[in-house]
Amino acid sequence: MTETRKIAIITGTSSGIGLLTAVEMAGAGYHVIATMRDPAKKDRLMAAAEKAGISQNIEVRALDVTRFEELPSIVEGIARDHGRIDVLVNNAGYALAGFAEDILLEELKAQLDTNFFGQVAVTKAVLPVMRRQGSGHIIMVSSISGLVSFPITSSYSSSKFALEAWSESLRIELHSLGIRVVLIEPGAFDTDIWETNVRLGKRAMSPESSYFERARRYTERVKQERGRRADPRRVAQLIVRVAGMANPNLRYRIGSDAAFLYWMRRLVPWRRYERMIAKGTQID
Repeated sequence: MTETRKIAIITGTSSGIGLLTAVEMAGAGYHVIATMRDPAKKDRLMAAAEKAGISQNIEVRALDVTRFEELPSIVEGIARDHGRIDVLVNNAGYALAGFAEDILLEELKAQLDTNFFGQVAVTKAVLPVMRRQGSGHIIMVSSISGLVSFPITSSYSSSKFALEAWSESLRIELHSLGIRVVLIEPGAFDTDIWETNVRLGKRAMSPESSYFERARRYTERVKQERGRRADPRRVAQLIVRVAGMANPNLRYRIGSDAAFLYWMRRLVPWRRYERMIAKGTQID
């Protein structure tokens, strides 16, 4: 099948930034392969696409980033059907919350399987196609939590820190091949990662946990922040802009809180910084 439009694969499009990015990219003229674990959950995406009048530019396919062995054949099928892959947006992921001692090893492993190894596996499946065509953009939806770690989210931050390091190396390896690797680092935006895509560790809110009262205070603080977070469409619009750049930067932080935390972490002495974070998150 011959396509004149650029082909973009986006993971995790059933909600949040993935859904918004699929709509924005389709509106910008891309043919979007919108992937999700369960295509039965496509209704929100397609309703948004129909409202915007761009549903014909979106094609939903099943893809679970943790089913590593299936990814090469899925990507090969997309490349065979459309002739090329111009953009990969690695967005699928979730946030695991809980004090580090309370998080079970299997919970931490599942977090890394989705947020890190899943992104690596999808990227590795796409790379042969981009190498053959001598071009492509690989856009990693990371987080300010990939540069600055916070209490309660050690698992999530670990997955994003790993993604940041891997992407740095990958960018240098691929640049001369015409493939651009970019990290998008949002701060706190009003997305489903704070609702349906957040998972509490099994012991995180157990009254038997030594951290129960501290976790309760932190949870209450997070609830108070609802409604104050920025519009996530800004992140989706940034991703579309980056996809259209011939030579994008490695990193794009977005959100006033992301900029503030990034520079505070680097400019404020550590002992003062850790006291500020402990007080701000109300864990002490």
